[in-house]
Amino acid sequence: MVLVWLLLGIVVLAAIVFTYYYNRFAVLENRIDNSLSQIDVQLKRRADLIPNLIETVKGFARHEKEAIKAVTAARKALVSAKGIEKKVEANNQLESALKTIFAIAEGYPDLKANTNFLELQRELSSTEDRVAYARQYYNDSILAYNNLCRTMPGAFFARLYGRKEREYLKIAESERKPVKVKF
Repeated sequence: MVLVWLLLGIVVLAAIVFTYYYNRFAVLENRIDNSLSQIDVQLKRRADLIPNLIETVKGFARHEKEAIKAVTAARKALVSAKGIEKKVEANNQLESALKTIFAIAEGYPDLKANTNFLELQRELSSTEDRVAYARQYYNDSILAYNNLCRTMPGAFFARLYGRKEREYLKIAESERKPVKVKF
């Protein structure tokens, strides 16, 4: 009788361990998906702010059409981008174009003092911080997931459940270089 209870205890313990690791992978995968979604939310927020910024800049810098067109095109590319790689690429183009707009603002004292422009600039700065945080959270989620996939006994269960390590969100080489602004 003791042997039956011992075997039953082992089976129950094994079921608990298998369920725990299955659920742990599910939770971490959901966290990764959520954090990737938060990056999209912040990129959309930034894209929604851009038209207001453009209109404000247009009022002061009518002859800076090329810079305004570049920001508009980059925003359009970001909004229509599909997949994380395309979104990151479009985001990089938009960041570059926005830097040009802010550099242009330096040459227009009235624009720099304009309340709408300052508020939009603050909102964009806040959004940039949120994007950076969302990227960090995404990579932290990937780290937790990959650690579970690599360490024992998680590595055993990762293979058992067909889970593979995930890729981190990487910064393009062009983003690592110092920004050069020319007029």
